[in-house]
Amino acid sequence: MAIVSIPEPEKDIKLGISACLMGQKVRYDGGHKRSSFCMNTLNQYFHFEPVCPEVAIGLGTPREPIRLVGDINQVRVVGTDHPDRDVTDQLTDYGNQKANELTDISGYILMQKSPSCGMERVKVYHKNGTPSGVSSAGAYAKALMKSQPLLPVEEEGRLHDPVLRENFFTRVCAYHRWHNEVLKNPSHATVVNFHSIHKYMIMAHNPSDYTALGRLVAEGGKMELESFLEQYFEGFMNTLKKRANRKSHTNTMLHILGYVKKTVDTQERNQFLKLVEEYRQGTIPLVVPMAMLRHFIENHGNEYIQEQTYLYPHPDQLGLRNQI
Repeated sequence: MAIVSIPEPEKDIKLGISACLMGQKVRYDGGHKRSSFCMNTLNQYFHFEPVCPEVAIGLGTPREPIRLVGDINQVRVVGTDHPDRDVTDQLTDYGNQKANELTDISGYILMQKSPSCGMERVKVYHKNGTPSGVSSAGAYAKALMKSQPLLPVEEEGRLHDPVLRENFFTRVCAYHRWHNEVLKNPSHATVVNFHSIHKYMIMAHNPSDYTALGRLVAEGGKMELESFLEQYFEGFMNTLKKRANRKSHTNTMLHILGYVKKTVDTQERNQFLKLVEEYRQGTIPLVVPMAMLRHFIENHGNEYIQEQTYLYPHPDQLGLRNQI
């Protein structure tokens, strides 16, 4: 019986992370922003690569705070007390450097609101120190995300939202599988196999992209391999950025049920359909009907449907489907 492999907690997936979230005292005030979620939960299943760009470019600890100043077209990172101290280019260069160095990470967790590491919505100020009403990404984060646009990136604060958290780790694990299963042995065939086991994951995130990626795979044999790899992976990761919802999960689970509906007892099937409807209405979390569906597939499904990563997108121990 070929069941898709479930990620085990051996910490083989690496994540970049803002060092202050690990409790390292690298903040401007000599403190830290230790994240209990990162250090008490994620640390059991992922290997962290901590980075503090401000310390890395030579700013001491403690140090003068920095902030974003300017307008939306030209934001600079300068000292709060000494605005003539501009570290924009240093942080940008370091972001590009780390993007090239951290080739083995599968995601990145950033510190929110930071003028260096904030992913978005970082306050921008006028030169006189008043807020401009404009927001931007931090300089380091902006360079990193521009250099690695498909790398899953999130802010620690946003990971407290169950939907954003589940989406992020779905992308992290999929990114890891691509690099581990496709790029280590790149060929048209490995892409086809990768797409095959991710079909229902893609469907849950966007049915239109499911059709478009299927068409790309069907025509991939006519393309140069490098172009095929680039186009497929870009389309795949951009699809996963689109968050699955109750309607799309319901549709996907019912499609998967079709593979076993003739072998599952009528009473059990009706119980499952009742759970799916309760999930669709928001009464119960996804994990409840999914547990029953996985039971059906493990006992009655064929190899193709058993290998679907949609059934096991990330480590069960994280409980990511318990609150969505």
